[in-house]
Amino acid sequence: MSSLGGQSRCGWLLGPSLDKIIKNAAWRKHSHIVAACKSALDKLETLSDDPSSSTTPLYGVSSSSDVDSLILPLILAIDSSSPKVVEPALDCSHRLFSLRLIRCEIDLSDDSPSIIFRLIDSICKCSGLGEEVVELAVLKTLLSAVRSTTVLIRADCLNQIVKTCYNIYLGGVNGTNQICAKAVLAQMMTIIFSRVEADSLLATFNTVSVSELLEFNDRNLNEGSSVQFAQNLINEVVFTNVVDVNNDVKSPVPELQESKGSEKVDSSESSAGYTKIRDAGVMVFKNLCKLSMKFSSQEQSDDQILLRGKMLSLELLNVIMENAGPLWRTNERFLNVIKQFLCLSLLKNSALSVMSIFQLLCSIFQSLLIKYRSVLKSEIGIFFPMLILRVLENVLQPSFIQKMTILNLLDKISQDSQIMIDIFVNYDCDVDSPNIFERTVNGLLKTALGPPPGSTTTLTPVHDLTFRFESVKCLVIIIKSMGVWMDQQLRIGEFGVLRNISDNNDTVLETTNTSLGGDETSLPDFELHQESISDHSTATLEQRRAYKLELQKGISLFNRKPSKGIEFLISNKKIDATPEAVALFLKNTSGLNETVIGDYLGEREDFSLKVMHAYVDSFKFDGMDFGEAIRFFLRGFRLPGEAQKIDRIMEKFAERYCKCNPNSFTSADTAYVLAYSVIMLNTDAHNSMVKDKMSKADFIRNNRGIDDGKDLPEENLGALYDQIVKNEIKMKADTSVPQSKQTNGVNRLLGLDGILNLVWKQTEDKPLGANGALIKHIQEQFKEKSGKSESTYYAVADAAILRFMVEVCWGPMLAAFSVTLDQSDDRAATNYCLQGFRHAVHVTAVMGMQTQRDAFVTTVAKFTYLHCAADMKQKNVDAVKAIIAIAIEDGNYLQDAWEHILTCLSRFEHLQLLGEGAPSDASFLSGSNIETPEDKSLKSTFPSLKKKGTLQNPVVMAVVRGSSYDSTSLGANTSGLVTPDQINSFISNLNLLEQIGNFELNHIFAHSQRLDSEAIVAFVKALCKVSMSELQSPTDPRVFSLTKIVEVAHYNMNRIRLVWSRIWSVLSDFFVSVGLSENLSVAIFVMDSLRQLSMKFLEREELANYNFQNEFLRPFVIVMQKSNSVEIRELIVRCLSQMILSRVGNVKSGWKSVFMALTAAAADERKNVVLLAFETMEKIVREYFPYITETETATFTDCVRCLITFTNSRFDSDVSLNAIAFLRFCAVKLAEGGLICNKETADDDDSSVPVVKEADGETLMDMDENASYWIPLLSGLSLLTSDPRLAIRKSSLEVLFNILKDHGHVFSRSFWIIVINTVIFPVFKNVSGDTEDKGQSSPKSSGWDSETCSVATRCLVDLFVNFFGVMRAHLGAVVSVVAGLLKNTGQGFARSGVSGLMRLVGDLGLMLTEEEWSCIFISLKETAASLLPDFLKILRIMDRIEIGMPNVAQSSLYDEDDGGETILTDNAAIEDYGDDNLQTAGYIVSRMKTHISTQLLIMQVTSDLYNMQQHLLKASSVKIVLDIYSQTVCHAHTLSSETGLHLKLQRACSILEISDPPVVHFENESYQNILTLLHHLLTSDPSLSEEMGIEGRLFSVCQEIVQMYLSCCRLEQQQQQQQKKPAHWILPLNSAVKDELGARTSLLVSALRVLSEVDKERFRSHACTLFPLLVDLVRCEHTSREVQAVLSNLFETCIGPIIMNV
Repeated sequence: MSSLGGQSRCGWLLGPSLDKIIKNAAWRKHSHIVAACKSALDKLETLSDDPSSSTTPLYGVSSSSDVDSLILPLILAIDSSSPKVVEPALDCSHRLFSLRLIRCEIDLSDDSPSIIFRLIDSICKCSGLGEEVVELAVLKTLLSAVRSTTVLIRADCLNQIVKTCYNIYLGGVNGTNQICAKAVLAQMMTIIFSRVEADSLLATFNTVSVSELLEFNDRNLNEGSSVQFAQNLINEVVFTNVVDVNNDVKSPVPELQESKGSEKVDSSESSAGYTKIRDAGVMVFKNLCKLSMKFSSQEQSDDQILLRGKMLSLELLNVIMENAGPLWRTNERFLNVIKQFLCLSLLKNSALSVMSIFQLLCSIFQSLLIKYRSVLKSEIGIFFPMLILRVLENVLQPSFIQKMTILNLLDKISQDSQIMIDIFVNYDCDVDSPNIFERTVNGLLKTALGPPPGSTTTLTPVHDLTFRFESVKCLVIIIKSMGVWMDQQLRIGEFGVLRNISDNNDTVLETTNTSLGGDETSLPDFELHQESISDHSTATLEQRRAYKLELQKGISLFNRKPSKGIEFLISNKKIDATPEAVALFLKNTSGLNETVIGDYLGEREDFSLKVMHAYVDSFKFDGMDFGEAIRFFLRGFRLPGEAQKIDRIMEKFAERYCKCNPNSFTSADTAYVLAYSVIMLNTDAHNSMVKDKMSKADFIRNNRGIDDGKDLPEENLGALYDQIVKNEIKMKADTSVPQSKQTNGVNRLLGLDGILNLVWKQTEDKPLGANGALIKHIQEQFKEKSGKSESTYYAVADAAILRFMVEVCWGPMLAAFSVTLDQSDDRAATNYCLQGFRHAVHVTAVMGMQTQRDAFVTTVAKFTYLHCAADMKQKNVDAVKAIIAIAIEDGNYLQDAWEHILTCLSRFEHLQLLGEGAPSDASFLSGSNIETPEDKSLKSTFPSLKKKGTLQNPVVMAVVRGSSYDSTSLGANTSGLVTPDQINSFISNLNLLEQIGNFELNHIFAHSQRLDSEAIVAFVKALCKVSMSELQSPTDPRVFSLTKIVEVAHYNMNRIRLVWSRIWSVLSDFFVSVGLSENLSVAIFVMDSLRQLSMKFLEREELANYNFQNEFLRPFVIVMQKSNSVEIRELIVRCLSQMILSRVGNVKSGWKSVFMALTAAAADERKNVVLLAFETMEKIVREYFPYITETETATFTDCVRCLITFTNSRFDSDVSLNAIAFLRFCAVKLAEGGLICNKETADDDDSSVPVVKEADGETLMDMDENASYWIPLLSGLSLLTSDPRLAIRKSSLEVLFNILKDHGHVFSRSFWIIVINTVIFPVFKNVSGDTEDKGQSSPKSSGWDSETCSVATRCLVDLFVNFFGVMRAHLGAVVSVVAGLLKNTGQGFARSGVSGLMRLVGDLGLMLTEEEWSCIFISLKETAASLLPDFLKILRIMDRIEIGMPNVAQSSLYDEDDGGETILTDNAAIEDYGDDNLQTAGYIVSRMKTHISTQLLIMQVTSDLYNMQQHLLKASSVKIVLDIYSQTVCHAHTLSSETGLHLKLQRACSILEISDPPVVHFENESYQNILTLLHHLLTSDPSLSEEMGIEGRLFSVCQEIVQMYLSCCRLEQQQQQQQKKPAHWILPLNSAVKDELGARTSLLVSALRVLSEVDKERFRSHACTLFPLLVDLVRCEHTSREVQAVLSNLFETCIGPIIMNV
């Protein structure tokens, strides 16, 4: 049997349905339906599928008439109103649509409706039957029609479908049907607008969730399983229509495809690109918006059906917006639909008090904000304050549901980091926009803090706590989102941290289509159009933000003091300094106080007056009647109360009005008077204080004759009167409902006061929807804002924006988190606060905002309550966990904030130790080893602390009492006892701290090795600072941080050298500071810690030419040098000994610090330190010397300096002697080339290698490089020669000259020069007599004795003789040094000098050249001459003092009559002079004796040298010798001729009872020497004598000798003659003269003998001058008979022959 309906696909579907209709139809009532069904069945039997049938609405049917005959039974059945007949017809229709068998476009534009439209129309109409099944079937069928991809439903039909579903929702027979209708509508909207977005029927779409649709409304309709039933209905329609479609049906009918995809809508409103699909969508959207804006009339104010319809429309709009795509943003027409219809709907419905509507508005606004904020900038700038901020800032009397809705909305949008960034950039940084971000954060703060104390509020405590929690949660999410966005921009963790966010880095304004976080589904609003960015984007974000802040500051200042405000704005260049610019500012700037504007315009100052004129001139009153003009003029400000100010303003207004309307009045005076009258009328009519109102007749009468003596037309004045009385003249923002000062100020500043007044200040009986004027005004506001910078949307990708955001929000967040954490014990709330702190620290730290970061970290640290543990709670333990988390997560950016974190960890560890019963660190850092009873009490108490809490021991009491957070240690407050309850509370809190284990505590320090190079340095600095505070605690010193410093140093020791150097620079200062601590135990602990680190560090090998080891060990050196503690210094020596001797192979640059420390130890004042240090030094030099210079030769010098310091040790001579021996050992190694570094670097640096060359037959070395090593060694020994200890002096001298003697052959000539000048000569500097002559006394010279001088001179001469070839050029200097010894009067010094010179000349005599001989004698000459200047200066002192005659001398020289008086006078003089003159004279006598002996010694040495080597001397040398004699003779003669000086010195010597200076002897000896030399030259070498004129000089000397003798005799004769007494007889010579003559007798005899021995001819030539002198000698009295004998012989042998021959 063939199937019912034939073989066609339509027949398979239609056949059973038509058969069922026939069976259910009433034959009489529905006969036409039965007939139509049978006819259709017959038609189906003859049909078969025709694939080519693409023009008919029914698949497989090629004839339109056949389609009509097949569909008509369904239409008739549906129109039958019989449920049994309607149901199978609807079911058949549903399946036709679902299986895509109907393929057409449904449109009403044709003259005759199509059969499919008639079917849809019938389906829509049958929904009113009131049957549940029918309603559900209608819904399924209509949804299937909309769902079908082969049916294009045009606008009118689509509207009818939507209306039908709408009606079922509003009037459905039960709640289930209504829920199904709502779900179907929502699914339809999803389908329609998905197709609109894609402009295709094949677009994919989402399936709605019925349960989500009931979020805002209709939960009461749910009848148990209604939601699931509706969901199943939706799923059935959406997912079953694709099952039965064969694969051969590849696409809809071609014609239909064209109409769907490409046919444009013939409409004047449509623009290019708008198709039928999109046109239908726009129409539906508009209708939904219109439905949402329907308001109930005043007669039916409680129309619930209208309200439900409104809410359904809003819900559908919400569904559309949630699923909308970028088309709404990119397509101008769709964007305009949102602006013109949806925004208007939001605006009109925002005044309703229905919570469901408010929630829906917020949901729609959320979608707009998330998806379309870039194109709805101005609209969002209006709605955000209107919907969100208004509710958020209402702290005292909020609606719970409303505010929770807002908080939930903020919660959602805050999770999107880009939204918060965009809000701040486009509103808070825009001059013409409100500070949305700032107000949001401040509003959340107000909510978190709750109503102010003492205020009246409707909030219940439960609601208040809920608000607080949610607001804190929002703030946490905001700061978290900022951190997430920052991490995305900086790519932390993925590409490394991008630091260096400089403060002056200009913010980049992204103007390209760049994704700002999230994909299309999460954040569709990322397509920013290039054309939407104006030229204003060239300004940086910082400039825009600063401009806005300064402008707002100026506005605020203007509202208080207008003149000051204008000056501020002009000075900051926010407005130009012209009246026109200021007038424009007053006219157009929002936020200005209108009353203040009026007062400013009415001022009489010149500039204010000009501004007022410019302000009025900016109005255009052309064509306006007078009342309209004055109303328009007074919109922007309030007239001042002072009559004179009003007068000035009205006068200018009248002039401007007449200028714009020249034919209005005869003169401006008329307008001026009328304006004043209008103002008075306005005040009279609308001021409630005025009881007797002005009538129209009064008004007309008051204005008679004002038009130049004429009356104005009464009808005009009457119309003006009526206009003013009916409509008050007021400012555009005036309102009859007063506002609070705070709200007024904020809204005015943000420019939102007008809009908010219009929306929210309406009375209940006049809903907003009925006031078209208000809506029109708000739309004008939108248009105004669209022309400003608000229309330009900015997006940034530079993390620097967060700096400005944090500056705005950090204060409120800190306050909110702190107050909540302090006041709340709710675990969830406190955990959110701590999360907020963590995120805030993350953002502020990464952005380098130090102040803000430290504020957050410090607050968390304070909330740990570790400083007052007795008050701790669980939240405080959580704060400790947060501190640890901050340290781990943001350690790279904490910088100085590390100090707070490490302080908390220190206190935490202290509490842990107390809980475990461990004794405090103070027990072994007390500085005393004696255990006090208090210590015993502590030890007995700690082990049972958690069990017994009643014992009052000091440590526990101090900790329990607690202290302030900033105190350096726990328990700073030591006064008062604690109660047992406090102890027990403290112990329970210790148990709380067990939640945090040692692992978490130690993890921070172990994690330090992951910190970057900057962070680790900051970390170490903070750790050192905390450790310092621990150790310096006066009551409870601790070492926790100190031990962690050692750990951290271990962890980070493998860092690169540059970073480690910076770390150690910090640690070094710390170790030094603590190592010098007065607490000995602390210092010892620190030094031991440093030793541990050093041992660890020395395990690492160091390459050559690096300095890290030296830097590492430097703290030992500094502490060694500065510490006052013997124990510390001894400990350092032991530490160094242990380190070096155990790690000697790895020590490289560290030798320098080792030797510096040992050098300091060598100079120590304690013997045990010195001996211990030398013991170490001895091991180093004896056993490890090759290691010293293995990598760096400079350490050799340090070693030498150290040994030299040991040689100066005053405790043990053996140490000094051994050190000197070690110095010789070092010299041997140096001479042998034992510096390993030289060999290793030979290829790199030739200058450091000894270069051997042949010169003058000797092996020499280029010492330019090695001089730096020899000089310290030799110089040290040189200085040591002046040591006060004889053994040390001798040893150092011998070692020094032995080194030079043994190794001098390797010295170059240039280096010998250095050695001679810097090493050898300084040895003799202090014994050469120079310092003594200059009056300086050297402590070193005082230590030398004759033995030392003898050794030194011998060594010098031996060295010079051995290296004469190299040192020959320095002969003069050497002779000068040795000759200088002659000037020293010390015992044996002169003898050493004489022997040295003799030996030098004796050993080198044959090798010396004439020049060198001359050099020797010149040195002697200069030595003698160098004594004269200072000596003569000393003699001149005697010229200034007087010495009296002694008594005996007076009595012997003068007569008895005058003797008594003279004696008295003389005694008085002596007393007057006192001892000073005598002491001076005594000193001069002593110096004179020394000087004379030195001069005689030099002459003697010269004579000895001459006598020894006279056969080698040439004329030049002899001449110098003769000069020396002549110089001495001259000096002696000059000194002898100082008669007055001698008299004074004789008196002084007589008084002091000392011998007189041997002046005569000096003169005699000098003449005797020169006489002998001249006589010898004359007799032994006639040719030389003749050449040098010796004969003349000899006779001249003899003549001088005779004259000196004669002068001594004549002196007495002259004295006798001066007495003017008659010479009756010649008195004998006095004893003094006789003594002098006796002293001169030998010299005279020698001279006479020389004269008698010269050749007779030579004597003859000089006899004329000699004879008178010889005759005088005959006359003189002689003390010796020898003179007469020699004189007689002379006359006999020389004078006699001459006379006889004559």
